[in-house]
Amino acid sequence: MLTLHTLDWNTAYAGRAERMRASEIRELLKLLDQPDIISFAGGTPDPALFPVQAASEAYARILSSTEGPQSLQYSVSEGYRPLREWIAAHMARLGVPCGVDNIVITSGSQQGLDFLGKLLIGPGDTALVAAPTYLGALQAFNAYEPRYDVFHVDGQGGGMRAEAHLRCAQAAQSRLALAYAVPDFANTTGETMGEVARLALLDLAAELGIPLIEDAAYAQLRFEGGPQRALQVLDVERCGHIDRSRVIYCGTFSKTVSPGMRLGWVCASQELAQKIVLTKQSGDLHTATLNQMVLEAIVRDGYAAQVERITAVYAKRRDAMLAALERHMPEGVRWTRPQGGMFV
Repeated sequence: MLTLHTLDWNTAYAGRAERMRASEIRELLKLLDQPDIISFAGGTPDPALFPVQAASEAYARILSSTEGPQSLQYSVSEGYRPLREWIAAHMARLGVPCGVDNIVITSGSQQGLDFLGKLLIGPGDTALVAAPTYLGALQAFNAYEPRYDVFHVDGQGGGMRAEAHLRCAQAAQSRLALAYAVPDFANTTGETMGEVARLALLDLAAELGIPLIEDAAYAQLRFEGGPQRALQVLDVERCGHIDRSRVIYCGTFSKTVSPGMRLGWVCASQELAQKIVLTKQSGDLHTATLNQMVLEAIVRDGYAAQVERITAVYAKRRDAMLAALERHMPEGVRWTRPQGGMFV
């Protein structure tokens, strides 16, 4: 006689599922629906600063044009080509000469981090991270079962040497897989790495022979001071070409245009970009075509003005926060004084 067993879901999950936990970031967003709370807990853009009218006009124009049916159709995994062309030009303005084949559109930079974890981290591998660092990156990587080691790079280029990281990894019988950094206005501290520290981090990654993920989510939100050159800019200057660079640049429109459109990108060597495309093909096929077309229409002529508009507002709020800390914090409390971004 056939015996039917009740399924125990706890025995059905793969081992990696044990590392998955509820996202504190997602839980914090629930507070936004409570009118009596002003939450300082996450890097949540102000919806009053979203380009609602420009988006509304772009959606209407595209859907009523000959492109309307195509905007609702399946599309290529690499992303909408005009948007990739705009991003390639944007990266060139930052100092990274590249082509559309170096750019892959992702559903927010968070998806880029997840794909990179899937491609680069195996069970027990070591990921080098700062402490503290962006919680969402750790959650993206955790599913691929890494161990973590903390890198320290100070303003004089000093810090933990490559040999020490190698010894730690060898003691754990672990492969060094990657390094991850938020060099500009970091989540969670608001701190920015100077160029000496950036070069030292590149040296460390080169000595260890590992890729370096540059999370540039906040890089455009500078209120004061001169801009720092991106890690990828510095590395391309060293190696001579984007296709020889070990740095993987993760950008996003979530902090500058709209988080709800879920649009980010990865800029990397063509070899890695092709692997990311394969990963996306088996993940979500492609990012929403209509959203990509609308975003391209918004940024084509309005990106600089949008960034200028939001940084003016966020700079005032940074100033208000720092002034409040000066007034209310007791003696002995210290805090960072960021030149941009969304965090103190």
